[in-house]
Amino acid sequence: MSNKLALFGGDPAVSQAPGDMFTWPILTEEDDMAVLEVLHNRAMSGTNVTMEFERDFSAWLGCKRALGFCNATSALGAAMFACGLGHGDELISPSITYWASTVQAFSLGATVAFADIDPDTLCLDPSVLESCLSEKTKAIMVVHYVGYPADMDRIMAFAKKHGLKVIEDVSHAQGGLYKGRKLGSIGDVSVMSLMTGKSLVAGEGGMLATDDDLIWERAIAAGHYERFGDSIKSEELKPYIKLPMLGMKGRMHQMSAALGRVQLKYYDERSAEIRRSMNYFWDLLEGVPGIRAHRVDEKTGSNMGGWYAARGLFVSSELGGLSVSRFCEAVRAEGADCSPGCNTPLHTHALLQTADIYHQGSPTRIANASRDVRELDQALPHSLAANARTYSIPWFKHYRPDIIREYAEAFKKAALGYKELLPGDTGNPASMGLGNWNFFNSTRGKS
Repeated sequence: MSNKLALFGGDPAVSQAPGDMFTWPILTEEDDMAVLEVLHNRAMSGTNVTMEFERDFSAWLGCKRALGFCNATSALGAAMFACGLGHGDELISPSITYWASTVQAFSLGATVAFADIDPDTLCLDPSVLESCLSEKTKAIMVVHYVGYPADMDRIMAFAKKHGLKVIEDVSHAQGGLYKGRKLGSIGDVSVMSLMTGKSLVAGEGGMLATDDDLIWERAIAAGHYERFGDSIKSEELKPYIKLPMLGMKGRMHQMSAALGRVQLKYYDERSAEIRRSMNYFWDLLEGVPGIRAHRVDEKTGSNMGGWYAARGLFVSSELGGLSVSRFCEAVRAEGADCSPGCNTPLHTHALLQTADIYHQGSPTRIANASRDVRELDQALPHSLAANARTYSIPWFKHYRPDIIREYAEAFKKAALGYKELLPGDTGNPASMGLGNWNFFNSTRGKS
């Protein structure tokens, strides 16, 4: 194979058709029959299948209880309510995450204090938590970002010291391990997205899990009116049973629950093959200048779950100052999807700065706050730099070494050919890192 970059007329590194290498979720007749059974039983809006899924899920996760929601956005809002977040309270959260990890706090009269990330893990940096703390801090939102387990030992120790609740957003890391424990079983409550693009799929849905009885009952009260009844034991909730306390309905659609049950049966096996494939990809690129694996050392008992939305780390200084955008352009020319960046920092968006959502006369983020939490946004250098030093990598669903080697070669060629790329490098776009809550995507489709 020629080492000439495909961008300049060389042969692309990727020559084989991928087939179903990137097709997800894997669906079989068992999935079809489970969904059709709910459909033909006219049981779409019931709860019996969902409760079976909840039992399966809690046993798999190692938690006492699980509660199915229509989506993880609703489940995260319920988790905040369940942890007591209310008027004037503060939630500490990383700014590098999807908006659903934070914005529901506004509907509870609370606000968000953003903390910086660790530049290598891309997860919440425990060392900065102290600087975010105030007398109004109620909970910490931990995001296991793009599959990487956050430093739960230090985060939990900090939370215990200060009497804070910990919410784990495991939407990127279903089935992942932290020192032998399933992510989502460590904090006070956890939430997982199960939408179609995630590594654990229920079609559309979210799951909340906890060992805490009061958190469980408050989560029910948040949006499960048909289950908010005589079984409730909490004295603070009993006067309000039969009606959702947040005025919302959040139950999971039972066709999703049926699909989720089947997908869960095979998930650990399928995600193990994904991990084998992704680790092989990074092993092939070990030592290539300018690019680093964003992965955890599995010898510690931790892993990356299903490697959802996997990223690599970009070291521009090792490639003559090459921009990550130019690097990705070269990789795409080699036949591999590669997009620069990750989630845009939430604190850069107007909604988290100036929007007066509820017409209170001041920005909603500080309308009920005892301090201007926006001042903390000045101390987020690693969050602001994240888009310039990350890029997407292919999400291999099967261990097929001959195909994976071609994709790894695409990244290697682009990195080693950086000198040819520098003259045409116009840098990263000015808008990169501003205003976009979703992943910074290429135009070539999903990898």
